[in-house]
Amino acid sequence: MRQTTITKSIPVGLAVLGVVLLYVWLSADAAIDLTERVPPAQDTAQVLPDDEDVVKIQGELVQLDGVPADLPGAWPRFRGSNFDAVSIEDFSPTRTWPVGGPAVLWSIEVGEGYAGASILAGRVYIMDYDRQNQADVIRCLSLDDGQDIWRYSYPVKVKRWHGMSRTVPAVTEKYVVTMGPKCHVTCLDSVSGEFRWMFNLVKEFNTKVPQWYTAQCPLIDEGKAIIAPAGDILMMAIDCETGRILWQTPNPDGWIMTHSSMVPMEFSGKRFYVYCGGDHIRGGVIGVSAEDGSVLWKTDQWKVRFNVPMPVVIGPNRVFLTAGYGQTENGCAMLRLTEADGEITVESEFLHPTEVFGSIQHSPIFYNDHIYGVRPDGQLACLNLEGNVIWTSTSANKFGSGPYSIVSGLIYVMNDTGELTLVQANPSSYVELARAKVLDGHESWGPMAIASGRLIVRDTERMLCLDISQP
Repeated sequence: MRQTTITKSIPVGLAVLGVVLLYVWLSADAAIDLTERVPPAQDTAQVLPDDEDVVKIQGELVQLDGVPADLPGAWPRFRGSNFDAVSIEDFSPTRTWPVGGPAVLWSIEVGEGYAGASILAGRVYIMDYDRQNQADVIRCLSLDDGQDIWRYSYPVKVKRWHGMSRTVPAVTEKYVVTMGPKCHVTCLDSVSGEFRWMFNLVKEFNTKVPQWYTAQCPLIDEGKAIIAPAGDILMMAIDCETGRILWQTPNPDGWIMTHSSMVPMEFSGKRFYVYCGGDHIRGGVIGVSAEDGSVLWKTDQWKVRFNVPMPVVIGPNRVFLTAGYGQTENGCAMLRLTEADGEITVESEFLHPTEVFGSIQHSPIFYNDHIYGVRPDGQLACLNLEGNVIWTSTSANKFGSGPYSIVSGLIYVMNDTGELTLVQANPSSYVELARAKVLDGHESWGPMAIASGRLIVRDTERMLCLDISQP
C-alpha cells in the first residue's frame, strides 16, 4: 500500500523519465536477462552487425606457464570420442560422494556462456570470450591444474545474448578447430597454438548467425574439418593442414544454420554426415557423403522450428531426433534408412509429441539398447527403441536443461543451478546414487567432458574439474 501511494505522488514528467531510464537499462549490454529463453514464432535468423572490415581477422597468440598433464584420457570433441556422450575409458568411478560432492581439482573463471571443453594429451581446450577486450579466445589449459598453456585471441564484438560462446572445439594430435559465436571458424596447431587458417562464414558464405549465436560444434574427420555454413553452401570439408576447401555441398533449398551439430554415420558401405538444417518451412535432415560432399539422402519428414540437439545414431540404420522449445507436436522421431539399387531411402518409424519425449538443448544418449535423456519438463527419462517411456525421474527429481553423460554405466546429470546427480543407467527404474551442489552460478548448461577420471563442468562464468575416480 505504501509503494502505491508513493508512486501516485510522482509527477508525470518524472514518471516518464523513469520509464525511459528503465528501458535503457534493460536494453544495455550489461543488463540481466530477465526473460525465459524462448524463440519467437517467426524466423529471426539474421546477419548480426559486425564492425570488422576485413574477412580474415588478425589474431594474437600468447604463451603462458601451464604444463600439459601426464594423463592419457581423451574427450576430443563435442560428446566425446564416439559422438555419444559415453566415456570409453576403463575405470571405476566412485558411486558415493561426500556432502560437498566430488573433490574439486581446479576451478577457473570463463567468459559468460555455455561452451564446453574438449580434452586430449593432458590438455583442455575451450572456446571462450574476453568481454573486456572484445575478443574470441581459444584457450589451451593443463588438465592437471587448469593453468593456461596458451591463448589465441582475435577481435570480434559480441554482445551478451544469453551469453556468448557456446561451442566445443574439435581436437586431434595436430589440429584444433573452433567456431566462435559469430561463425568464425579457426584452425590452430593443437600443441603450440600457432595459427593455420580461418573462415568467416558470415562474410565468405553468407551464413546467417542463429538466434543466441551459433552452437554448431566443428568436426574433424580424417584430417578434414567438416562445417555446415548453411548459407551459399550447405556443408564443406576443409583440409586442416592447408585450409583448402576439398568439397562443397550445394544449398539449393536455402537451408539456414541451426544450433544442431553434425554426426558421422556409416550405412550400406557409405560414410556420411547427418545434419538437421533449416527450419519448419525450409529444412529437414540430410546425409552428406564424407567422400565428396554429395547428397546421399534427404528428408523433410522431420523439420522443426528450432533444431538444437544433435541427431543420435541408433545402431546400423536408424537416427533418433529430438526437439523442444514449445514444439509440442514434434518432440522426438526415429528415422530408418534402407538401401535398394545403390540408393538410400528414409522412412519415419514414429513421431511423438514432447509430452512423451523431447529435448530442449542436449542430445539424448543411446546406451545398451535404450535411450536416456532429459525431457522439456525437466525429468530424466529412459526410452526403448520404439519410443516408449520405460521410466522417468518423476516430478520430484527435475534437471531443467542441464547436460548429462555416461561413465561405466552411471549417468552424471546436472540441473540448471549446479546440482550434480549420479544415476544408474539401466532400463529397470530410476535409481539415484548421489547428489551434490558443485556449482554456485546459474544456467549450468555447458556440455560435460570426461577423461582420466576427471569430469569438467561449468555454469555461465565458472568451469570446474572434479575427481570422479575411486580413491
